[in-house]
Amino acid sequence: TATAFNSVAHICRDVNYGWILRYIHANGASMFFICLYLHMGRGLYYGSYLY
Repeated sequence: TATAFNSVAHICRDVNYGWILRYIHANGASMFFICLYLHMGRGLYYGSYLY
């Protein structure tokens, strides 16, 4: 029963993690970070390209 309980706990933990990811994505935080990373990458690319 210990292994079954661990698998159930693992499933619940994965479900909670996925719900948190959906909640963050719904708030647009992930989009903000993607834009931030793209902006930083573009700045580094153009900065190195100018030299």
